Amino acid sequence: MRLARMAARGMEIVADEKNKKRRHSNGDTLRALAYFSQVGITMAATIIVGVLLGKYLDRWLGTDPWLLLICSLLGAGAAIKSLFRDF
Repeated sequence: MRLARMAARGMEIVADEKNKKRRHSNGDTLRALAYFSQVGITMAATIIVGVLLGKYLDRWLGTDPWLLLICSLLGAGAAIKSLFRDF
């Protein structure tokens, strides 16, 4: 009887450890997903800001494609810098 209770308690401990590992791996998965989402949104946002700024400056100054190209490249550069800064 006592041996059966000890075996049952051992099974509970093993099950608790498995649940802890499962919860830990779910947390790691969500953390990685959040990180990659942040990277994608940051890259898209910096490029979009560069494009919009270039379009606005081109319309305002009358230099049609040039400032759009320059600001787009600056936005892409800022996105790459942000990507490497996070690592």
